[in-house]
Amino acid sequence: MSASITGDVRFQPASDQSLLIYFGESITLEAHERVRKFLRLLESEPFAGVRNFHPAYCSVLLDFDALKMTQDELQGALSARLARIDEFPLPERRQLEIPTCYGGDFGPDLREVARLHGLTPEQVIEMHASATYVVYFLGFVPGFAYLGGLPKAIATPRLATPRRNTPPGSVGIADDQTGVYPFDTPGGWRLIGRTPISMFRPDRSNMSFLSIGDRVRFTPISVEQFAALKSA
Repeated sequence: MSASITGDVRFQPASDQSLLIYFGESITLEAHERVRKFLRLLESEPFAGVRNFHPAYCSVLLDFDALKMTQDELQGALSARLARIDEFPLPERRQLEIPTCYGGDFGPDLREVARLHGLTPEQVIEMHASATYVVYFLGFVPGFAYLGGLPKAIATPRLATPRRNTPPGSVGIADDQTGVYPFDTPGGWRLIGRTPISMFRPDRSNMSFLSIGDRVRFTPISVEQFAALKSA
């Protein structure tokens, strides 16, 4: 089966047991909202043969049981339901703040980011903390949210060589994205700060601090405030 288009939705086989559904070809809030509505549809009316689904910026990857349905059958069923996608209202967006201590040992790449853009570290902090970000999707590791909305003036490429270890809570920049590392993992994002908030905890009812569709702002805090929140 080759790629096909139904309305403004494009279907693309990813393997013999997976199908990609594109709601656009670029990162936009409109495509993001349609991805969210599609997820609501899948949750409200599950498909018997669909094993899992993985949202991204403007697409969703579906894993399905090839012994129960073909890609053509799945695409046909999806096309019928996509015609009703607007019947699934989205929950009210959450507005969240992430307290962040910028620079120093917590943000070892802050000065380099500032230098690359001809800015001061204080200007980078001000720009990063002035924006409202959108959680487009979660991936890489549990609780890692890809946040769109980074000011273009501080958009910075990933490190040429990723770090072997990135401390939990590290706030990083990669191209026009920002995000927070939930765990100590390798990573190539440029670290500009750190938050004492746990991004992922299996003992919480909502294990991930952030969810798709959330609006997020970063709030600068001092080293003393970081320590107090960390120990609270």
